[in-house]
Amino acid sequence: MKDDNPHINIAALDSYLLSDLSPNECMLLSDLDGFLTGIVIGPILVPRNEWLPVIWGGDEPEFESVEQMQTIIRTIMGRYNEIVTAMNAKPGTFEPIFWEGSDGTLIVTDWAVGFLDAVSLRRTAWNPLLNHRRAKMLIEPLLILGGNKAFSKKRVISEKEKQLYASAPNVIPTCIDGIYNFWKDWQDRQKPHPRHERRRR
Repeated sequence: MKDDNPHINIAALDSYLLSDLSPNECMLLSDLDGFLTGIVIGPILVPRNEWLPVIWGGDEPEFESVEQMQTIIRTIMGRYNEIVTAMNAKPGTFEPIFWEGSDGTLIVTDWAVGFLDAVSLRRTAWNPLLNHRRAKMLIEPLLILGGNKAFSKKRVISEKEKQLYASAPNVIPTCIDGIYNFWKDWQDRQKPHPRHERRRR
């Protein structure tokens, strides 16, 4: 991913998250990106002051300077806004940030774990999707890849399924577009429709 946005320095964020300054239990770049995506496309708004501490694993981050702190926070928020923009653009615009292995293969499991961490913040609100007969198929690859036991009690996941989704990173952007559109349609259906007034005779 290119840092085309002047407010985003992905390389600096990645370096910071891997450094000794960041909390031991903080998210790393790929699961952070999945987490932000889950926050953005979820059914209800989660306030920043609630989800930002989750990134740090509950501990306070340390910074070498005010400038470094501003760069890191600005990049996190800049990436959040990039995801918002991509979701409002045409399908296929969104590009997740995946780890790349030494052999060049993309590692998608961490991203899925981060996404499910976001779902967990508003687990009940996600039920219309998780319980929908057809639409739940949109999130199933993420449940399988994320391996979150809180979401995968209903059936046993085969190793073949895990390998299938792990070897097809393009499945995640497709799922994200579908989930975003599901919630968009669902929210439209929840809006009250004005009753048509009867004409007086």
